[in-house]
Amino acid sequence: MRTLTQLADGLRRRSFSSVELVGALLARIEKSQPALNAFISVAAAEALEAARAADRTLAAGGGGPLTGVPIAHKDIFCTAGMRTTCGSRMLDNFVSPYDATVVARLKRAGALLLAKTNMDEFAMGSSNENSFYGPVRNPWNPQMVPGGSSGGSAAAVAARLVPGATGTDTGGSIRQPAALCGITGMKPTYGRVSRYGMIAFASSLDQGGTLTASAADAALMLREMAGFDPRDSTSVDAPVPDYVAAIEEPITGLRIGLLAEFFDKGLDAENERCVREALRVLEGLGARVSQVSLPNLPMSVPVYYVVAPAEASSNLARYDGVRFGHRCENPRDLTDMYRRSRGEGFGAEVKRRIMTGTYVLSAGYYDAYYLKAQRVRALINADFVRAFQSVDVLIGPTTPTPAFPIGAKTADPITMYLNDIYTIGANLAGLPAISVPCGFAAGLPVGLQIVGPHFSEARVLAAAHAFQRTTDWHTRVPVGYA
Repeated sequence: MRTLTQLADGLRRRSFSSVELVGALLARIEKSQPALNAFISVAAAEALEAARAADRTLAAGGGGPLTGVPIAHKDIFCTAGMRTTCGSRMLDNFVSPYDATVVARLKRAGALLLAKTNMDEFAMGSSNENSFYGPVRNPWNPQMVPGGSSGGSAAAVAARLVPGATGTDTGGSIRQPAALCGITGMKPTYGRVSRYGMIAFASSLDQGGTLTASAADAALMLREMAGFDPRDSTSVDAPVPDYVAAIEEPITGLRIGLLAEFFDKGLDAENERCVREALRVLEGLGARVSQVSLPNLPMSVPVYYVVAPAEASSNLARYDGVRFGHRCENPRDLTDMYRRSRGEGFGAEVKRRIMTGTYVLSAGYYDAYYLKAQRVRALINADFVRAFQSVDVLIGPTTPTPAFPIGAKTADPITMYLNDIYTIGANLAGLPAISVPCGFAAGLPVGLQIVGPHFSEARVLAAAHAFQRTTDWHTRVPVGYA
């Protein structure tokens, strides 16, 4: 299966048709869905009709950069006329009347919506075991998790069921599943991609991004997604570079900071070996590596699990059974409807985080927990600012271990939360970061994480692309999905 960039080029050259491509991918999805459970909804008829229109446009010499290319959206992005469930029973029957900005912009570039991908409920999870529609399985080993919360998107791209998919990253939910599934996951700077129509989990942390086979594909998708949106108050009004052109910049002289805090006793030995070998590759390309310390970074997990649940408890208060979403049957009164609708509609992890968030925001605890967490968040951000005065990018592992077995950590939420220990810092500081495959441990993919200063997506993508031009880890496909 060709990459997104190759497919876009092949369609423009008329080497094959969009109808042929969509038909082939639909057949792959139908065959793999029972084993992977990567999708919640598939728009087969609509995609084929859109493909026929795309072929007519291309035949007439028109079209955009992605005309005729099928993609999938994480089922957290609103799509007009198609279910948007957030992986939750609460929104099982919700059909949005409008497209999210990300969906609209990719559609404007010519991309076709093929399917909506499975995800942890309301993006809360690190393993994609929290979906109302069942767990997603890792195509490298179906007994293993794909990572979360964008695990459906990651599994779909890794298995070459779609050439590219959107995801969201609140504490690592693009990069972590990208690492566990052996693909490229890009989280841009907070505010670079509009959150309008992206159903909120934690508003100061959520950011839309891409899951693709390569950094070149990520650059192409991100170029079309990014940009100011007046409908999103957190959107930043800043020019968007041509990421596709920028990735060809050489990395000779690039100053790489090796994050000391990431190479601790919790890091799997094989993961560390893969990351250090990747660093040697980058040094061979002319980059200079030095060690950097971010002393407050180890506090990122406790800070995140105060701030994110607090914002979630506020955002999810709207799901009360009144206006939209799940409503219990035959409520006795309004209070009973609220309680039962929310009790039936939300899963265990969502309830856990709502209760945690409500607690830390309650009278008497706000200053002790939420306010203190925000102060430490500022210290973590300051650490990053200081580090980027001496280096251009920071590098380390994406996850402490390869993919773990389904069910291995569901009984211990704290152990599960620690799987995001290397990714959360970039969200707290709002920084761009990418995960690229850099090897295998026990037959499972390992991810290398590259973090840059605010709005340095071009630099981060260029470093990732330079690495991928020299290595072939990103071209590896799970057995049975080539």
